[in-house]
Amino acid sequence: MTTHLKGQKMFIAGEWISSEKTIEVRNPQDNTIIDLVPAATVEDMLNCLEEAKKGAGIAAAMPVHQRMKVIHGAADYIEEHHKKFARIIAMESSKTIREATKEVGRAIQTLRISAEEARRITGETIPFDQSPGSESRIGYFYRFPIGVIAAITPFNDPLNLVAHKIGPAIASGNAIVVKPATVTPLSALLLAEAFSFAGLPAKVLSVITGHGSEIGDALVTHPAVRMITFTGGLEAGEKIVSKAGLKKISMELGSNSPVIVLEDADIEDAVESCVSGAFWAAGQNCLGVQRIYVEKSIFKSFQSQFVERTEKYIIGDKQSELTDMGPMISEKEAIRVENLVDEAVEKGAVILTGGERNGAYYLPTVLTDVPKDCKVAQEEIFGPVVLLYPIADLDEAIVLSNSVNYGLQAGIFTKNIDMAHKAIAKLDVGGVLVNDSSDYRIDAMPFGGVKNSGLGREGIKFSIQEMTETKVVCFKLPGQ
Repeated sequence: MTTHLKGQKMFIAGEWISSEKTIEVRNPQDNTIIDLVPAATVEDMLNCLEEAKKGAGIAAAMPVHQRMKVIHGAADYIEEHHKKFARIIAMESSKTIREATKEVGRAIQTLRISAEEARRITGETIPFDQSPGSESRIGYFYRFPIGVIAAITPFNDPLNLVAHKIGPAIASGNAIVVKPATVTPLSALLLAEAFSFAGLPAKVLSVITGHGSEIGDALVTHPAVRMITFTGGLEAGEKIVSKAGLKKISMELGSNSPVIVLEDADIEDAVESCVSGAFWAAGQNCLGVQRIYVEKSIFKSFQSQFVERTEKYIIGDKQSELTDMGPMISEKEAIRVENLVDEAVEKGAVILTGGERNGAYYLPTVLTDVPKDCKVAQEEIFGPVVLLYPIADLDEAIVLSNSVNYGLQAGIFTKNIDMAHKAIAKLDVGGVLVNDSSDYRIDAMPFGGVKNSGLGREGIKFSIQEMTETKVVCFKLPGQ
């Protein structure tokens, strides 16, 4: 591959910058070194933020048509280099080439939606005369950019989740500093290349690579940063909140997503949807199906079909179009999942299929009879493991679905509209998918959860609302 040890530079305020210290980017499939990226220092981060302060003024002054042109230009660049982007995603992350190709398509759509939403950042007139004594006043409110945004992104969607931060930030006239996941920085740097090619003014965007333990605090605590948008784990999110100070915070912190399958469901459709939802990207997916509650009358049939479909999954080379699932992001992560499954088995869980590890590969695993106090039942697995439970009825399924301290999305399969509406009303989550698994999202919808699943909502329009502030304007008219 031509990318081997080329040695990338980080993108700071429109300039490509190298560093004495570097970080090895490795392919989790065989642990080979793909490339090197700079290991930024605290001084690099502080300089980056000083430039971002200037960039905030530049971004705010960009007319909407210019923002739209730049964002569309970046989308065009990605479209033109679609195969290159997909290949890099499939090399540095856990995704197969088919999964990576889909992610590139989504990133293009994310940016195009961002460009269109830029023209819809509007306000409203206010009828001040609703209040006695205010008959002589007229006015309105409008939205203005918040300033400098810090974005911290994860490894599991190394391109599209970065686009979900950058697109709305630029659409709404902000400067943004992106700290991508240390293990998957190449896709984010490619995205910076796309925006640079599209003519984004210098200082508006930075993508700075480095270890979070070294530069993270400097980013999240800096007074110039007015908003932090973070996608990642609960523990890291809690640390950021404790250190950030008085800033806007938007966080998506994962889940332990439930799916309910009632006896009137299309079992074949439910199986296909849930298998994909459980094992997409080797289960390293915040929306991934983790717990499936199936009515007892169809449980054996569902379980049999689910296991049979899981065992047909092709595990292997990420660059092969035939592969359904590749490795986890590292052997360390695969060992973590292995330990979680082993703990469940020691407490009485039964492995129906899978449960084996080979390096960073962990086979798609289906468990049943899992005690409620196991970590795999209560926490986010973030790996290719799914739990099957028989339930008496929808009421029991709702209670069990709500029994964990997460609430991102949930799915329910049923043909009964009353049952569907009952689940919609009672499930304590940010989104309910009817006749679909929890693993469904379009980039235009509001996305986020409750409880430990996060704060605020993403999705382009809704991210823009988070990334702007409201200003009220009131005129007192003379002689009235």
